[in-house]
Amino acid sequence: MKAKDIAELLDEPACEHNKKSKSGCAKPKPGASAGGCAFDGAQIALLPVADVAHIVHGPIACAGSSWDNRGTRSSGAKLYRIGMTTDLTEQDVIMGRGEKRLFHSIKQAIETYSPPAVFVYNTCVPALIGDDVDAICKAATERWNVPVVSVDAAGFYGTKNLGNRIAGDAMIKYVVGTRDPEPAPMGKNGIKVHDVNLIGEYNIAGEFWHVLPLLDELGLRILCTLSGDARFEEVQTMHKAEVNMMVCSKAMINVARKLNERFNIPWFEGSFYGITDTSQALRDFAKSLNDDDLTARTEALILREEKSIRDKLEAWRPRLQGKRVLLYTGGVKSWSVISALQDLGMKVVATGTKKSTEEDKARIRELMGDDTLMIDDGNPKELLRIVKEYKADILIAGGRNMYTALKARVPFLDINQEREFGYAGYDGMIELVKQLCQTLESPVWTQAKKPAPWESGASVGIKAEALTMLTPNEQPSADAEKREAS
Repeated sequence: MKAKDIAELLDEPACEHNKKSKSGCAKPKPGASAGGCAFDGAQIALLPVADVAHIVHGPIACAGSSWDNRGTRSSGAKLYRIGMTTDLTEQDVIMGRGEKRLFHSIKQAIETYSPPAVFVYNTCVPALIGDDVDAICKAATERWNVPVVSVDAAGFYGTKNLGNRIAGDAMIKYVVGTRDPEPAPMGKNGIKVHDVNLIGEYNIAGEFWHVLPLLDELGLRILCTLSGDARFEEVQTMHKAEVNMMVCSKAMINVARKLNERFNIPWFEGSFYGITDTSQALRDFAKSLNDDDLTARTEALILREEKSIRDKLEAWRPRLQGKRVLLYTGGVKSWSVISALQDLGMKVVATGTKKSTEEDKARIRELMGDDTLMIDDGNPKELLRIVKEYKADILIAGGRNMYTALKARVPFLDINQEREFGYAGYDGMIELVKQLCQTLESPVWTQAKKPAPWESGASVGIKAEALTMLTPNEQPSADAEKREAS
């Protein structure tokens, strides 16, 4: 990828950063990719396309642990869970065999699995030695008549966020618009069906399946969720949607903007975390589609679902009311999860903003006030200082912070992609409440926070009790007691 292409992706017109005096997102700095490089971001963005063969062109370490590496769920195809790599070695680099290995890998993937498409991810090593990945993908497409898409996202290009945008740009450039969807069927009871897309929804732990029945009931047909539980042919049809919902603005905002510019598809940003935000997202769909009948049915559905979920939460609310939370995550979750927690009567004392846009931060201030504490650098020492100073009852963060919390004997709940539970939608609130209560009320915290026997007066009682259990002949002599005392 050329420097000007990277600069264009960083200078995103739809991004809030461009409204500042110094336009464009921050340029990559040394060490900036420590939290995830461009390759990592690109693969995360596209790996949930479940029926595609995903080939990592580079050393085997770049492929990492591919099985379930993001926790996304598929309703059918499982090919995305198989890690494929060209496994470049030093000899391949020295002898210039990288392109041959890639061509052979594509051949093997197509002949073994017959996928509808192959995605090839370029990494640092082949990018440095000059492998022409685009040419190989084009030749492979012509040879086997299967779309082979080049995703040029070498890690040293920049951060994970840049990789998300590179992946989205590849979909716009090579995939979207190459196929039209089937005509929309008539909805139940004769309602009109509208075609929509969701961008930046990854179906972590299958949580989008909590929301899908609501959209189906309203007559909203999902052409594609880019990329949770998606299929290649669905990505091809994204250009025919009537409206797009951007679920995570910083991930692939360039996709929403380009679909708007090229196909005149309006878009809005929303969230399915929490009662309030889920209802607002449904209202925004109805508003964007400008359908009076849909608006009326949406309000009726919201009224029914909110009453049902609030009745179910009533029994749980006293157990969580007033509990203090330190939320350390990023992106859309830095504000969307706040809304969910506030719906439960909890107080968020601070939130992480390392991966948040300026618009995300504005939403945080709207929810928590202008004097809210935003954490940009969440090193373990700083997180524990905030937990102590703000008297947080629980730390909600990503898996990498789990051991920090457990060592400090602080209750911890995983909110990122490694989690096993889905929290989206109205039904997701019940799961969130259950996990919060189980975490906060676990008896392990009572035991863990007790002083050890040798750190309190309990040790004296234990020793006295042990002595009374000895027979007279086993009682220690006076000399032995003096030696122990000395």
